[in-house]
Amino acid sequence: MANHKSAKKRAKQSQIRRLRNRSVRTSLKNLEKTLRTAKEAGNDDNDELMRKTQSAIHKAGKKGVIHKKTASRKISKLFKFMNA
Repeated sequence: MANHKSAKKRAKQSQIRRLRNRSVRTSLKNLEKTLRTAKEAGNDDNDELMRKTQSAIHKAGKKGVIHKKTASRKISKLFKFMNA
């Protein structure tokens, strides 16, 4: 348990950030899953969905929810999947 006022504040901030990051990661997984199922189903509006997914992944990388290189790798992998 935190003993200093600043340590208590940091613990509280860490908890809030953890919950926010978990929410963002879950939404990223859902977007990726939606994109993959749409591609496999043969839908035509995949470009818009890909743009939306790519934007969300870039934002998560920029804000530090996931590492920047992880974000780039995920986007690259999705583009390969979409173009296959």
